[in-house]
Parts: sequence; structure tokens; C-alpha cells
Amino acid sequence: MHIRIKCENGKVELQRTMTAASQLCWLVLLQVFSFSWCGILYPRASEKRVLMSLDGIWQFRAANSTSEGIEYKWYKNRLSKTGATIPMPVPSSYNDITQEKSLREHVGTVWYERHFFVPDSWRQNGQRVWLRFGSVHYSARVWLNGEEVMSHEIGHLPFEAEVTSSLRFGQENRLTLEVDNTLTYTTIPQGWVEEIETIDGVKKVQRYTFDFFNYAGIHRPVVLYTTPAVYIDDITTYTDVVGSKGIIYFNLTYDGLPDSHNEINCRVTVFDSHAKPVGKATKEDKIGSGFIGKIEIDDAHLWWPYLMDPAPGYLYTLEVRITTNKDDMKIEDVYRLPIGIRLITWSNTSLYINNVPVYLRGFGRHEDSDIRGKGLDLALVAKDYNLLKWIGANAYRTSHYPYAEEIMDFADQQGIMIIDECPSVNTEKYSVSLLEKHLSSLTQLIQRDKNRPSVIMWSVANEPRTQLPESADYFRSVVKFVKTRDTTRPVTAALNKWYSIDHAGQFMDIIGINRYNGWYSDPGKLEVIQPSLEREVENWHQLHNKPVMMLEYGADTMPGLHLDPSYIWSEEYQTDLLSEHFKAFDTLRNKSFFIGEMIWNFADFKTDQSTTRVGGNKKGIFTRERQPKSAAFHVRKRYLQLAHEIDGFPLADDLDKYTAPVHPKNEL
Repeated sequence: MHIRIKCENGKVELQRTMTAASQLCWLVLLQVFSFSWCGILYPRASEKRVLMSLDGIWQFRAANSTSEGIEYKWYKNRLSKTGATIPMPVPSSYNDITQEKSLREHVGTVWYERHFFVPDSWRQNGQRVWLRFGSVHYSARVWLNGEEVMSHEIGHLPFEAEVTSSLRFGQENRLTLEVDNTLTYTTIPQGWVEEIETIDGVKKVQRYTFDFFNYAGIHRPVVLYTTPAVYIDDITTYTDVVGSKGIIYFNLTYDGLPDSHNEINCRVTVFDSHAKPVGKATKEDKIGSGFIGKIEIDDAHLWWPYLMDPAPGYLYTLEVRITTNKDDMKIEDVYRLPIGIRLITWSNTSLYINNVPVYLRGFGRHEDSDIRGKGLDLALVAKDYNLLKWIGANAYRTSHYPYAEEIMDFADQQGIMIIDECPSVNTEKYSVSLLEKHLSSLTQLIQRDKNRPSVIMWSVANEPRTQLPESADYFRSVVKFVKTRDTTRPVTAALNKWYSIDHAGQFMDIIGINRYNGWYSDPGKLEVIQPSLEREVENWHQLHNKPVMMLEYGADTMPGLHLDPSYIWSEEYQTDLLSEHFKAFDTLRNKSFFIGEMIWNFADFKTDQSTTRVGGNKKGIFTRERQPKSAAFHVRKRYLQLAHEIDGFPLADDLDKYTAPVHPKNEL
């Protein structure tokens, strides 16, 4: 097999005599060394690394203009000296924290400030100190003690910088952020700003076409952490399954030493869920500032999705240790990465996990809750996963942006499969500048989530305007780019243009469609759902000869509204609409190319104000407070019955509530 890889440094030609799967894993690992990627490993404490959380109450104020804070150098002194500040919880969105409508609808920059101490011990032995933000929406500039240390654009993704030289050890430090929520035609996602006349003068208004509220602020944890002077910068793993054997291919990169310094040792060990060592690398080959190798585990516990195995989400721990000498001092770093051993493959009709066909049943979701907005709330995360398991879901899509790493941890641990989506939603007005941002978001997303067993697919967009001819070249470039980063997972997008005018489906590995029969199309006409949906899905498959899945369908439902016969917006109508879709799905499942169904949405969520949105989008089968609507019980019965039919999982005892004994009259 002769393979060419195009990379920044030219073309690399590889020829191997291995199995196709093994060859692919080595190929992907070698590709990693062809690109200049910086690591963004999740901060984990170890015997060589210390973490300090900066979450809590920060000082906050909104700027009157986008340039005000920079012009008057608010980062040079305490923020309170620039004007009145208010306490602001981090993480959270700032929009719903106060009673001020102006802050909820603010367009432009806001400022955050936090004071903290770091111990003198942190500067011993040449330690490095890093400052990391899990997500700031949409763009951020960061100053430490008045010195700018980093900036970042694109929300929902982490960013960090080494700040050792900017810190005051054993003294108070001042951390200042400028956050800008402005969206334009070259941001991801897109938007535009209009000026409207009001009784108070001209007001800026943010416009966007996506259907969720543009929450802003420091949405995820802020942490300081230490590493040794020579440290593990990045780890990449790919896994294979051969019979009962699990194979882990890995590479790791380190930093802090010149490439010419060869006196560095590496030890990679795998531990099972009981912390017992079960495998170690027999050989680590040094390549540049890194090592590459593999570990084989006999009778491996595979990572299985929820309800496909009695012990779903099995995780091993990959322990990486490096040791070296620098300036006559021994240096050691240790990092432990949770990994799952599983194999994702696909054909023109099916998706497989560990060589077993998988049928996705789940939801589109949002990071959204009352008061907190998109701020990470671990209690809510735990509740959501318990609801997902209660209802029998095995998958969801991170619509329409990457979710918090802590949320993804739950998916890894509990066996929930993830379609991991970048922040490109309702993409239009295609341009080179937009493409650069789009590819940047995908680079950061894949770099962040590449090692997660729960991530089974990359989604490159939601409802892009693919009827436009220019979308063809655009998405050809996007998908090709993703394939240079990761060839072990299929690529998809949530498409909503009709198959006959869409220009993007041809480039996807799996076709995902959003369609609202009986709601936006023919509202109230449940009888159109089956024939329309079956015909369209068949046409998508016939056109592209690829698997097809339903990524969005549903109906807005006001909790407590009951109308019989069913009528739109009622709980009865939501249940009836889902049932008509279920009938179509079962017909399509029998044709062997339909691989999944995802309801829109898991829970109600906030949107921008609109005459079609009563307090937000109400398509959830749970309320925003995570209470079930009538349809939730109906969906639970279907999802658990599908798990029983497809994967042989025992039915729950409480699917049918007791009413009376069932005996025909002649048996009494």
C-alpha cells in the first residue's frame, strides 16, 4: 500500500507491510510529527504537577465602548479604580447574573479581575507555571500584573500560556481579562451588529441566525498549574482491537530541551481500573522531541457504549514518565491519561464499534441552564448523564460547539458516544478569512479531544448554507483538512438543505440530516411524516452511497399544555410526532443504511427574543429544569426496547406501570 501525506514540510511517502488497521495507526502517529501542534493536555495533578483553581468570585464591569478599556489601560491598575465593579461568579455567563437588561443584551467588551497568591515553593528547581482557561466566549485578552500574556479567539475551547516570568511568587498577583462577545461574518459562529435608534440614542444590537442565546463570559474553569522545567507537552493515542488483544499506539512530545539533547528517558505503562499494571511499552522510538511506541494488552477490556455491555465505558490509565538531566539537575515529569481501547470503523451502510454494528439513539443538546447560562455546573452535568442513562440513550451530538472537558469526561466514563461538533453553525458568506477560523476551531477541537474513546465522529458544521455553489469548495477543504488531523473517525455535518441542492454531503463519510416534518414543514400534519422522511432518507443514501442518520427532528412543547386530539405545542402532539418518526425509522432500519436517531432537543433552552420562541426553544423532552414532559416516558420505552432488540440488553422492569391483571374473559 503506497500512501502520500501532504504536510507543511512537503510530502511524506510511507510504505508498510502491516495489517490495514495497524498501518493506519502508525500512519496517523507519524502524521502528528509532521505538524507543529502545541499540546493542550487537560491539567491533572501528579507527584510532579500541582494545580490551583482560580474559580470563584471575580470583579467585573462592562465597558461603554469596545475600545474604552484598552484606551484607558484598565489592565494597569485595579479594576475598581476605573469605576464601579460588581462580583461575578466564575465559571458562568454574565448575562443573567444581574437584574440589568442592558447587561443581558450587552454587545462588546467586559472586564474581569482576580487577585491571588502563589507560594515561593513554585519557583524552585526551574518549575514552570501555566495559566489555563477552559473557555471564554467569544474572544479574550489576558494580562497578568499589567503584562499581556495571551489572547484567544473562538469560544468553547481551551487556551493557555506559560506565565512563570510574569508571576510574583510569594506576593499578590492581579489577573485581568477583556472579553468580547461580538460576532461578525468572519467569526465562528457568524453574526453581525446593527445600530438601532432608541429614545436614549443609537444602540448596538447583535444579530445572528442560530437558534440559541449568545451567552458570554468565562464559561469554564480557570486554573494555574506547574510542570517541571522539562515537561510532557502532548500525548496522542490510537487503539486497535485484534481478537482479544487490545493495542495502544502512542506518541508523546516533550519540551524544555533542545532536539539535540538525547539524554532523556521515557517509560510508558498502562494500568487497569484497579490501578494494576497490565502492560508497558516494549520499545519507545525517539523521534525529534518525542517518543513513539505501542503497548499490547492480552484479554483487554474494551470500551463499549452504554447498554452494549454490562460494564460500559471501561477506562485504562496510560502513565507517561520522562526523566532527564538539565543543568546538572535530575528532572522528572509524570502525566496520567485515561484511555479506552476501542475500534471505530465504517462502511457505506454501517458504523461499527469493535467490529459490531452500532445504532445511535440520543439527542442534540445545549450547554444551557437558568442563571448560569453556559457556565459549567457539575451538579447539572451529573443530573443530565443520569437522565441520559435513565432514558436509554447511548449517544448525543455536542450541538453546536465543543462542550466542557468535564462533560466529556462523563461520556468517557459512562460509555456515551459523542458526535463532536465544532462551533460552525448556520455557516454562510463563505470567505478565506472564515475558512481560516473554521479550520482553527477544528484544529483546536481535535487536539483537545483526540484521545477520547467517547468521540466517535467529528461534525464540521450545523445547518450550513450548502445550497450555495461556493459551499462545495469550502467543505471539500474543511473535510480534507480534518482528514489530515485524524483518519480514525468519520466526518459528518448536520445538513438541512434538500439532497438535490446540497453541495456538502458528497464530502462526508456519514450523512447527518436535520428535518422538521410536522413542525416547520406541514405543521400539525402528522400524516406526512412517514412518507416524506422515508423518501428523503432513501434519496440521500442513493445519491451518496453512505450511511444516513437523523440528527434533528422534533416539536416545540409547552409543559402542562394538554390538548386531545393532539394539537401543536401540546405534550400530546410532541408524543404523536415522535411516534410517527419512530415508524419511519424502523422502516429505514430494515434497509440497513440508517444508523441512528437523535431528537431535538434533550432539554428546553434559552434563545434570543422572538415571536416564535415563548421563553426560549421548547423542543426539549425535559424542561430547562430537567423535569420530564410526557414524551420522555414514551422515548424511554423506545430507546430501552431498541437496546433490548439490537444489543440484547434486558428490559427495565418499570416500562409498563401496573394497571390491572390481563386475563381474557374465558380464562376467568
